[in-house]
Amino acid sequence: MISHVFVGVNDFAGALRFYHAVLPELGLALKFSDSAKPWAAWMKPGQPRPLFVVGAPHDGGAATAGNGNMVALLAPSRAAVDRAYQVALEAGATCEGPPGLRPHYHADYYGAYFRDPDGNKICVCCHDPLVP
Repeated sequence: MISHVFVGVNDFAGALRFYHAVLPELGLALKFSDSAKPWAAWMKPGQPRPLFVVGAPHDGGAATAGNGNMVALLAPSRAAVDRAYQVALEAGATCEGPPGLRPHYHADYYGAYFRDPDGNKICVCCHDPLVP
């Protein structure tokens, strides 16, 4: 359904460091990075799509976070949600909601929310039931 998601950033080098720390916690690997453009993309190894892309806006203007916009990234486990959230905070994110169950979405929804250094709202979530 989704080919790629592009998140605009103003400090590409900082965003690259930030997402390079966070996204491996979700099992995503760097597909490409080009500081001349500037942009970079991550993907699940062995799958060409979807891509999570960060970079400078194409029109050359400043990147701004949208009110109500959010990207939700699927985590392979609740532990991965916890790790990604902690790494994100350590890398400069601000909390928008700590890891935990959100039963108002569904019984097994486990997610965490943060804003990256450019103010983009990111969710990391797992929909799987807890395995004992």
